[in-house]
Amino acid sequence: MTILGRKKEIEELKQLYSSNKAEFVAVYGRRRVGKTFLIDEALKGLIAFRHAGLSPVDESGASNNSKQQLQHFYQSLQLQGMKKSHCPKNWLEAFFMLEQFLQQKDNGERQVIFLDELPWMDTPKSGFITALESFWNTWACHRQNLMLVVCGSANSWMLDNLVNNHGGLYGRTTYEIKLMPFTLSECEAFYKSQGIQMSRYDIAQANMILGGIPYYMTYLVKGKSLAQNIDSLFFETNAKLKNEFSRLFASVFTRPDDMIRIVRFLSSRRNGFSREDIAQNTQLLNNGDLSKQLNALVASDFIEKYVPFGESKRKPHYKLIDPFCLFYLRFVEGQKNIDPQFWMNNVDSAKINAWRGYAFEDLCFRHISQIKHALQIAGVTTTQSAWSLQGDDKQVGAQIDLIISRKDNVINLCEMKFYSEEFTISSDYHKTLVHRTNLLQQQVSRKTAVHNTLVTTYGLTYNAYSSDFMNTITLDDLFNT
Repeated sequence: MTILGRKKEIEELKQLYSSNKAEFVAVYGRRRVGKTFLIDEALKGLIAFRHAGLSPVDESGASNNSKQQLQHFYQSLQLQGMKKSHCPKNWLEAFFMLEQFLQQKDNGERQVIFLDELPWMDTPKSGFITALESFWNTWACHRQNLMLVVCGSANSWMLDNLVNNHGGLYGRTTYEIKLMPFTLSECEAFYKSQGIQMSRYDIAQANMILGGIPYYMTYLVKGKSLAQNIDSLFFETNAKLKNEFSRLFASVFTRPDDMIRIVRFLSSRRNGFSREDIAQNTQLLNNGDLSKQLNALVASDFIEKYVPFGESKRKPHYKLIDPFCLFYLRFVEGQKNIDPQFWMNNVDSAKINAWRGYAFEDLCFRHISQIKHALQIAGVTTTQSAWSLQGDDKQVGAQIDLIISRKDNVINLCEMKFYSEEFTISSDYHKTLVHRTNLLQQQVSRKTAVHNTLVTTYGLTYNAYSSDFMNTITLDDLFNT
């Protein structure tokens, strides 16, 4: 396969390879997002030594301990040319063996060391971080022709132990790359490269389910409709992604069950919950452990921490944002006797149409930069959030899922509509828009203007109310790079 997209990241890695100094590069991102593939392709034929940690849990459910990780590291050394010796007793000895091996191979050219799934090697009480510190600080950082690339899906581990490390590795990483899921534009390029013919309408739906994760996208089969592919991935007897949800958390977190409890609870409301709500409903203690768990989920891009518009920064909310998890928990988990053609047979049902509306709103959040570009405010500082106002006896409440608050004293009140044709504003919807605009205008300063903005698939039908929207953004705008 030829790597698609990732132009910026490929160029960064190649520039780092060509530098005249030791480099320590940390690459991280959500599991299955394509980190290993990126490094393999960008540095093809240039890697002097590579190793990947063993998964924390094997197929039988047993844990892989420090002894097994060290044995596996020793085997990698041997497979790549080191003379037979003995299995290292600890990580200090393992990295010393690596130093000797690299010195023997050194011909003056750039030497790239690629350590994949680094967090998996850091088993409890193994001394792995101390050994890595010693390897870099004592030996590797002094070799101008050496480039160490480390990779991991446990983003919080990568950030805490490498990027933001306050111990021996403080400030030692020379570069970091956070690999993000594919945008709609990159998804389109990927499907074309695979010979998969899909309309932009369906590419958007695929992104709303698979989240632009390349690994999941590779399972789509050309010649099948999107509905047929979704049934094959989630609803058939041996569906390819039916067990992915539990594997996803087990491979990234040391306490996956607690993480799943948080994610399940957050899936019950689109705008999320406060920390107190999470603790109370998951029966997890509201203490430092919960802070670490929430931070780890945020770092790994499963959930988002945000402050609802108009509320205190001291009361942040957490919401589930991972499309795969949202889809799985809504349609797959807990379902008994699932129709193997569930998606095909229900593609126009009220339940799936309602999901499309919510999922499109989340898709828009993931493409804020494209929306800003379409609004010609790419250079304006903005914040994005949801806003709601509780109704009472005197007035009807309101809920707005996307507000773009701008430094130039404008707020874009975004209405997002996923339709199979042009959107038409009815008389009743016109009244709703006027009501929401007036309520929001009362909450902001007089110098702030509220611009109603429509984000929809195919545009707006011209009628007596079409001027309600100052801006209309279409699906094609979201495909811009």
